[in-house]
Amino acid sequence: MATDRLVERRRVFQQYKEDVKERGKPFYPFAMFHDTLMSVVVVCVITGLAIVWKYTTPGNHHTTAAGWLGKLYDAPADPGTINFVPRPDWYFYFLFYLLRIFKWPESVLLGTIGVPTICLILLLAIPFIDLRTERRLSKRPVAIVASALVIASMGILTYKGATAKEALGTELLGQVPHWAQKQGFQGNQQAIAGAKLFAVSGCLNCHTYLGVGGHNLGAPELTAEGAKHKGIAFQVSHLKCPACVNSGSPMPSFAGLGDQRLTQIATFLEASKGPK
Repeated sequence: MATDRLVERRRVFQQYKEDVKERGKPFYPFAMFHDTLMSVVVVCVITGLAIVWKYTTPGNHHTTAAGWLGKLYDAPADPGTINFVPRPDWYFYFLFYLLRIFKWPESVLLGTIGVPTICLILLLAIPFIDLRTERRLSKRPVAIVASALVIASMGILTYKGATAKEALGTELLGQVPHWAQKQGFQGNQQAIAGAKLFAVSGCLNCHTYLGVGGHNLGAPELTAEGAKHKGIAFQVSHLKCPACVNSGSPMPSFAGLGDQRLTQIATFLEASKGPK
């Protein structure tokens, strides 16, 4: 059976070579001309878009106003920001959104490594699995359906990743009075200052507090952190070097906030003993 398939493939390939020799066109100049022409078209389109982008922007010089195709410049970088939310490039949005579907720690490896690797292996294996000479789309329903599903799923995940909302610190500042009332530290100015820092420092991108936050990377709920009675010193040490206190912790260091700010956050965490 395998020998018959091999003989048939050789016959078809030989017929293909004879057809090309009789009716085909040589690579030079036909295919080379087509490739060159397409390359020129692509370069012209890119150049045209760059010109439109440049000269439709109001002002044209170091302005953050948007033109037809967006802004030329963003606002100057602020190295002291404490509420920056990093996001990937647009072509990684589908993987970015997979992290919201496959939660840490149970299934995050499946979403970040498993699914993309399986899809890539299947893509590489298709030429070795499907050996048919038929190329008409109407005769290849499985391939067409599979391709449509892949394109649709990547398109939907890219859109979801592009429109995914992050918990911004400026929006979370409005939660601080509610937190203070629920936790009962309205009169503790140190704890209130720590709550404000907690809201704008990106802590809720991973942790949750009174139902608000992300709960990523296995980060624990902090609503009743103070009920564990770890103490201010422990909280400050943990914020400075999380991996030193809890080996293998993926939490980043917040030592750059300084001892005064870290003490305020630690006071807030110790005052958070659960809703009253």
